Amino acid sequence: MTPPEATEARVTAAEDTAPAVLSCATPSSHAPVMPPQALTILSKRADFLKAARAKRQGTSGFLLQARKRTEDESAVGVRVGFTCSKKVGNAVARNRAKRRLREIARLTLADLGETGWDYVLIGKARDTAERPFELMLKDLRYALRRVHDETPRPARTPDPSRP
Repeated sequence: MTPPEATEARVTAAEDTAPAVLSCATPSSHAPVMPPQALTILSKRADFLKAARAKRQGTSGFLLQARKRTEDESAVGVRVGFTCSKKVGNAVARNRAKRRLREIARLTLADLGETGWDYVLIGKARDTAERPFELMLKDLRYALRRVHDETPRPARTPDPSRP
């Protein structure tokens, strides 16, 4: 059976309606879409453990761990991993926090991430989900600058008043 022919009234009515999907963000409010190969996602536990033993920088919204890969590792480009413990909240809260971390990584690491490095972003309880998005972007830029800064930092001296 063939469908009936569309009348002129139906065609014009369809053109006047809003599109089915609306975007909340304006095209100028975020970075251009990156190719899918620009960031590789860490998935192996060993990669997360190696990053945990490397450089780290805390911010108000999350913790950044970063390590330079050795030459014998076959991976190329920038690799990034995301994790949130149960301290962040239930599964819904953890997934929301990880979505926010993925987005700030997508917008920032393409420009400021260095090739040959692995990054792990660890969500913090409440802060990752509630911190304003622009401040999260600033936090990641700050953390990347600190991690890649080659000037040695003074060693922390133990506080004598603490046991």
